[in-house]
Amino acid sequence: MIVIALYNLKGGVGKTASCVNFAYLAAKDGYKTLLWDIDPQGSTTFYYNVKPKNAMGIKKLISKDVVLESAILATEYDNLEIIPADNSAKSFDIMVEEMKGNKTRLKGILKQLENEYDFVFIDCPPGFSALSENIFAAADIVLMPIIPTTLSIRTYDMVKDYFKEKDLDGSKMMCFFTLVDLRKNMHNEIMEKLYKDKKFFQNYIPALSDVERMGIYRKPIEEYARSSYAAKCYSDLWTEIKEGVVE
Repeated sequence: MIVIALYNLKGGVGKTASCVNFAYLAAKDGYKTLLWDIDPQGSTTFYYNVKPKNAMGIKKLISKDVVLESAILATEYDNLEIIPADNSAKSFDIMVEEMKGNKTRLKGILKQLENEYDFVFIDCPPGFSALSENIFAAADIVLMPIIPTTLSIRTYDMVKDYFKEKDLDGSKMMCFFTLVDLRKNMHNEIMEKLYKDKKFFQNYIPALSDVERMGIYRKPIEEYARSSYAAKCYSDLWTEIKEGVVE
């Protein structure tokens, strides 16, 4: 089982759109796939048009004795299941509090699923916290979408420094460019510079209206714009990621 956490320190970088599409493409490839929406905004849950089947509560969901399967729901797509977000106002604070003092709590919870799934994708909340440390420890890959702008470079550097400060495995960090506009000189220059870090996949996601329409259709891009350039970009990037993580 390969755990891929879609993460960025800041929001608005295409993280959730990428998580939704990568999970869909993995399932389409025949991999048994689970998508866990931990972001309190619940956008991944919104895109897949699902709701929790019972009010389990986030504290129970991450307790030591939880049977995680009880929170898993089917989607309308083969091989793809989801743990939807808990949108209650205090859920995120509760989850952070529960993770304090135990950096491997989430890893232990996910271990019970290791024979059930090929891929687990986690849509992560932004920011640094006890929860993010747990996610970084549990993930095999911390996959970061990066917009090629000055502020995004700063964010990227801050995450790298955080990994060093917390003695986390920096080799887990893998990145790709998103919301790219090659008509902008700055985007071209920043991409050329950061590609030298060897942490970035070559394929990238341009700024395209078909990606923005996900919120209207509430589906992965291939389901409503199969022949679009956006669908091709996600497919090509997923193929590159898959080849990099599946032995």
